[in-house]
Amino acid sequence: MTHSNVFAKASRDRVGTMAVGAASIGVFLLMGMAVYKDIDLTLYMETMPPAILEMMGIPEGADGAGLAFGAMYSFMGALTVAGLAISMGTASIAGEEMNGTLGLLLANPKSRTSILVSKTASMLAVVAAGAVILLLAGYVVPSLLGVDMSPYHTEALVTHLAINAVFYGMAAAAVGAWTGKAKSASGAAVAVMVVSYLAYGILPLIEGAETLQKIFPWRYFAQGAPHLNGVAWDDMAVLGGLSALLLVVAVVGVNRRDLRSRTATATLLDRMREHPLTMKAAERIAGSARVSRIAMKTASEHQGLLVVCSAIVFWMALMMGPVYGLMDEVMLELAGQFPDVLTAMIGGADMSSFEGFLQAEIFSMTAPIVFGVLGVLIGARAVSGEEERNTMDLLLANPVARSKIILEKALTLIGYSVALGAVTFAGVWATVLLAPPDIPVGNIAATSLLVSLLGMVFGAFALLVGAATGKSRAASYASSLMILAGYFLWSFMPLSERFAGWAKISPFHYYLGGDPLVRGMNWAHAGVLVAVFAVLVAASLPAFQRRDVRG
Repeated sequence: MTHSNVFAKASRDRVGTMAVGAASIGVFLLMGMAVYKDIDLTLYMETMPPAILEMMGIPEGADGAGLAFGAMYSFMGALTVAGLAISMGTASIAGEEMNGTLGLLLANPKSRTSILVSKTASMLAVVAAGAVILLLAGYVVPSLLGVDMSPYHTEALVTHLAINAVFYGMAAAAVGAWTGKAKSASGAAVAVMVVSYLAYGILPLIEGAETLQKIFPWRYFAQGAPHLNGVAWDDMAVLGGLSALLLVVAVVGVNRRDLRSRTATATLLDRMREHPLTMKAAERIAGSARVSRIAMKTASEHQGLLVVCSAIVFWMALMMGPVYGLMDEVMLELAGQFPDVLTAMIGGADMSSFEGFLQAEIFSMTAPIVFGVLGVLIGARAVSGEEERNTMDLLLANPVARSKIILEKALTLIGYSVALGAVTFAGVWATVLLAPPDIPVGNIAATSLLVSLLGMVFGAFALLVGAATGKSRAASYASSLMILAGYFLWSFMPLSERFAGWAKISPFHYYLGGDPLVRGMNWAHAGVLVAVFAVLVAASLPAFQRRDVRG
């Protein structure tokens, strides 16, 4: 297989997904501009300090629709394209090893370096294609709505967005090249992206901590406000240079180690069997060699993912109490004056209170992303993952009904979501103990339970798509799009009376709509999330029953 063939295949496999993702952001831009178009920013322009207007990316003479452009592309667009780049970087080496196809590529007269370079070139091309679609949407949508975009630099923001995405994609490729583990590659890159994004937003609020921003990559994407000031070439040079360095690191990593074969790894259950103290307990848990092992086997396969997700959400939550205590009081007062059109970008949270700060930094952003990653990966691979690994036939060779497989996989999803919710509760409760403001422990428990239910809904949707299609990639991307759409509907639709009712179709409405961190549990909202989860799992049963298993 030649260099051009590797490039073409990798591009063909991913460009459709990138096109759908970028086009979806364009649709969100259309809806967001339609909402913001009716909002008059004159009052905010006259009363809010210039420093705050600059920090929020509002130029002189801007209107609400123009503000929507920055919100959609700087937040949703940047995260979406970077996430897709991470998936490509993960697949470049570690993904091929996981699928057992890297050996086939190397059987041709191709070196490891040439394969990695071909995959990297494909990622650059696909990201560029997504950037072109976003650029076209950035011109077409305002024209359709009659919005004046003269104060904004569309091409500059898209340029920053693309180079930022390539950096995170290369980070995933480098980790995958050194470890050969797809989960480690994607998990590390996503963790760096999320932590960097949050640090960029929090550090300016802490007196004397502004200089620490320079160690976080997101700063180089957003600090220059490209949609206002044009391309910041010095910042782009930093991200571009780091991306090139990561490529060199990846080349060194993939050439210095033995490649991983597609063999079964030791699971948690296997390790328990090997230890004398847990041998009997492991045999009881495993039960027979048939159905009773499916849930445990699935849990064992995703144990590393749970550990990574737990570590991220716990330590991020634990940091928030001390960080809030360090924040400048003047900045907190100003944050309390932010209008709804600005707080919608952070989930409508009141940043002047400790509850609002935790909601904005943990429960509106970090927790949904982490729970989404956990739920979607478990749900997407529950059925389609078994088919892609050619292990579904082994399961069905036993007297095991397809419905039993779905239910056992859903049981693992429930258990892991609840476990991650318990870790979230522990982290937030610990940070509350470290901070002066007190939050009732019942309210923390309620919010943690609701985010667990939210993650279960995300995972059940992925389970349904995977059961219907047998394709884990389709399940992952469809679920990610659903999460983005849900967040958009919940955050931005209430700003307009015409569209406010649309927020109720989003699962986020039933998660944070009742303000559980302040008011406690809304059992009606919890019931809706449970019902949606049950319906999605139930719909997965006939979806899996009615099609042939992919081999």
